Amino acid sequence: MLCVGRLGGFGARAAALPPRWAGQGSFQAGIRARRVSTSWSPVGAAFNVKPQGSRLDLFGERRGLFGVPELSAPEGFHIAQEKALRKTELLVDRACSTPPGPQTVLIFDELSDSLCRVADLADFVKIAHPEPAFREAAEEACRSIGTMVEKLNTNVDLYQSLQKLLTDKKLVDSLDPETRRVAELFMFDFEISGIHLDKEKRKRAVDLNVKILDLSSTFLMGTNFPNKIEKHLLPEHIRHNFTSAGDHIIIDGLHAEAPDDLVREAAYKIFLYPNAGQLKCLEELLSSRDLLAKLVGYSTFSHRALQGTIAKNPETVMQFLEKLSDKLSERTLKDFEMIREMKMKLNPQNSEVMPWDPPYYSGVIRAERYNIEPSLYCPFFSLGACMEGLNILLNRLLGISLYAEQPAKGEVWSEDVRKLAVVHESEGLLGYIYCDFFQRADKPHQDCHFTIRGGRLKEDGDYQLPVVVLMLNLPRSSRSSPTLLTPGMMENLFHEMGHAMHSMLGRTRYQHVTGTRCPTDFAEVPSILMEYFANDYRVVNQFARHYQTGQPLPKNMVSRLCESKKVCAAADMQLQVFYAALDQIYHGKHPLRNSTTDILKETQEKFYGLPYVPNTAWQLRFSHLVGYGAKYYSYLMSRAVASMLWKECFLRDPFNRAAGERYRREMLAHGGGREPMLMVEGCPQPCQHLV
Repeated sequence: MLCVGRLGGFGARAAALPPRWAGQGSFQAGIRARRVSTSWSPVGAAFNVKPQGSRLDLFGERRGLFGVPELSAPEGFHIAQEKALRKTELLVDRACSTPPGPQTVLIFDELSDSLCRVADLADFVKIAHPEPAFREAAEEACRSIGTMVEKLNTNVDLYQSLQKLLTDKKLVDSLDPETRRVAELFMFDFEISGIHLDKEKRKRAVDLNVKILDLSSTFLMGTNFPNKIEKHLLPEHIRHNFTSAGDHIIIDGLHAEAPDDLVREAAYKIFLYPNAGQLKCLEELLSSRDLLAKLVGYSTFSHRALQGTIAKNPETVMQFLEKLSDKLSERTLKDFEMIREMKMKLNPQNSEVMPWDPPYYSGVIRAERYNIEPSLYCPFFSLGACMEGLNILLNRLLGISLYAEQPAKGEVWSEDVRKLAVVHESEGLLGYIYCDFFQRADKPHQDCHFTIRGGRLKEDGDYQLPVVVLMLNLPRSSRSSPTLLTPGMMENLFHEMGHAMHSMLGRTRYQHVTGTRCPTDFAEVPSILMEYFANDYRVVNQFARHYQTGQPLPKNMVSRLCESKKVCAAADMQLQVFYAALDQIYHGKHPLRNSTTDILKETQEKFYGLPYVPNTAWQLRFSHLVGYGAKYYSYLMSRAVASMLWKECFLRDPFNRAAGERYRREMLAHGGGREPMLMVEGCPQPCQHLV
């Protein structure tokens, strides 16, 4: 999955996800190819050995997180943010005094870049750094930069400097398509922030945006907060499944894979028990979003959020979801019946299918039918082998290689973080990926991609290299074996690398639209497409080797695995339809017709079919309401587009270089610098002739 953080006009369009082709255009010819470093090492080996830790000792100069000198200590965030804010003032003055023209857009983009380089980095550090002092300093920097962003989005003088450009037809006609689109995107951000309002209402819009930032942060923290219950309230024979703390049992998740029905039921009911503070936070967040949308001229927050996306409006989204639900309904009922039969077989006393059952029993059915016990597959999927597999695929498809590079002291936040250089066979160094792959205390249990620095063409002709983080939660290696991945973990790794390649190859002139800084319902396409490669035997056969014997993964095991994924697939997708519909209703017409819990109950019954469990409030754990507010449908729509791309371009030959180059040129290269539908329409049809 991807973390999407949108700050507005001068923030990332999809900062942490939630953001042109190297041979594309006028500016690329002037970019100098980066030299290959002799310190790089093969990527597979780097992930199957423990880090040396030589750069984490007490000697030598400390460079700071991501090589940013100020960030060698938490106090550096204050220095970095003040530096960015001072630069912002100078750039605002420059934008307002420069005659309208292409230079106006360049100044706006530099302004956006100076803020994003602090905000995006801080957005990651505030949730992932192991030291509380760093997390707190990053949180404060996020708030400070976010407040400045909202003020800039309602700065009339700044707005007028852009308006002068876009209202001059002769000047607009002289702009190249990418520059014109970026100018229009900046103007759009002014408009949805309420630039057309009077001074008092503009201030109200800024205040609401800042309040929404604060509420979002609070709600997000609450989604992961554990619940506790007195020990004596739980049956003694299941207590060992949970963490004990004195007289209480701590429940920090749903324990969806636990074989004991009672363990899953207890975890579901306790973890999802409503918290009054979290409920109030959600209600205030939804209400504030609605107030902001209405203030700036939209009937609902969903109408505001979906401007510029593939879907364009909530009506289209709901039509898509209802049509998909209708197509799935018959198959979903069959899936639930299959789960009920398996539950009856294993637990005759209680065969009613409940919401805590599908993940476990669908797994049991898959294992029984196809013998896909994860322990049979894990030895073939060492992390090093999987990384080498990605390297082979990217090299054959796009001419890209991944090399491990030793980070400097202080550059990474944990000694097991690996740094990868992304290198093209003719263009040289494209950027860096920091791989934060392993479990540790207080690390969020989510797989995601963060933009740390967006790519852009600098005034001196050099290209500002993109920097991203991929965050997973993999088990650490042991004395006897390297880190071994389940098939699901391997697929997630490919998914997140799809985001990273989008960031590396979306080499636009402007950082405002670089890489994943594009509409959310398009940003998931490259990552979901990578899942298809991860499930194709021709790809898997290139790297899946037993870590002890070197034996390749037998083809029939891959076939069984792929077939098993069809088991209960309709029910799984129906659950996603329910989540997406719930998200749309929460961000639709206000005041809401019922409480958020009553709406959850109604929507679950309509779009999913399994009964609502009294005294639970799953919506309070729905973290995507923050980054994907009104846009959760994006996963489903992106999957439809990715499926089309796979069938049209890569199904016949997943290593087709010509198809890979066209995919790069028509889709990845543009980032958010082109209308998403134009990119979707531009890729598949021509690819039919290539595969």
